[in-house]
Amino acid sequence: MRKVILVAAFMGALASCTATEKGTAIGAGTGAIIGGAVSDSWGGAAIGAVAGGVAGALIGRSTERRGYCVYRDRYGRTYEARCR
Repeated sequence: MRKVILVAAFMGALASCTATEKGTAIGAGTGAIIGGAVSDSWGGAAIGAVAGGVAGALIGRSTERRGYCVYRDRYGRTYEARCR
């Protein structure tokens, strides 16, 4: 019963997050589980959580602004605009 309540609370917390935040949370959780299972240590779980969180954030950010591309002007500055 306790696990069901924890999962429900986790899902409820993720419901109001952006795609980047959801990707980070899911990636960090998955990375921690895989890292802990592979290395059988807390250190491995921590490293897996960091790596999974970064990967999840990158994937989540890429889906957040669909239809927009990053361009560079002649001075080297980057900006976002609708894709051509």
